[in-house]
Amino acid sequence: MENLAYIDEFNEMKTELIDGEIVMMSPKPRLEHGTVVTNISAEFRLNLKGKTCRAYCDGVDVFIDEKNIFVPDVMIVCNPTIRKKDGIHGAPDLVVEVLSPATAHNDRWKKKYTYGKAGVKEYWLVDPLNCIIEVYLNNNGEFILDKLYTMQDTEIKVSVCDKFIVKIADIFDYADLYL
Repeated sequence: MENLAYIDEFNEMKTELIDGEIVMMSPKPRLEHGTVVTNISAEFRLNLKGKTCRAYCDGVDVFIDEKNIFVPDVMIVCNPTIRKKDGIHGAPDLVVEVLSPATAHNDRWKKKYTYGKAGVKEYWLVDPLNCIIEVYLNNNGEFILDKLYTMQDTEIKVSVCDKFIVKIADIFDYADLYL
């Protein structure tokens, strides 16, 4: 049976373009992955209400350059001029990738490097199985680890907006998924 979430309206598998190479999107994600994406998107949307920045989740293309077109799990875009009907043309302010075994290598290396060079200000790598969030901040085109968050931490201060706090427990709120 096909995973319809990863087939577009023309019945084609969804892909990303990474360093000029077409890469198939990950196979069907685990339930934790989708739940974490939904939780982060909801928190971002609530915190951005009434602001010029907007949150977008899985399915929106980011056109970095002619060799790199990514589809992040969640992102925040504050510059309205880069929002177009077919996606985001330029660097989002914040990008979140929720790790899965099939895509973790690209998220940690190639995409992180490209996002940094493009000017993304903040980059999160979220491990839903171990409840860990790595937050990187851009320093002259290179991401530097700002902090590693676990369930022992209570909240993350999102750097791209003032007074923007996300509770860690709200991100990993999926303990009842298998009941």
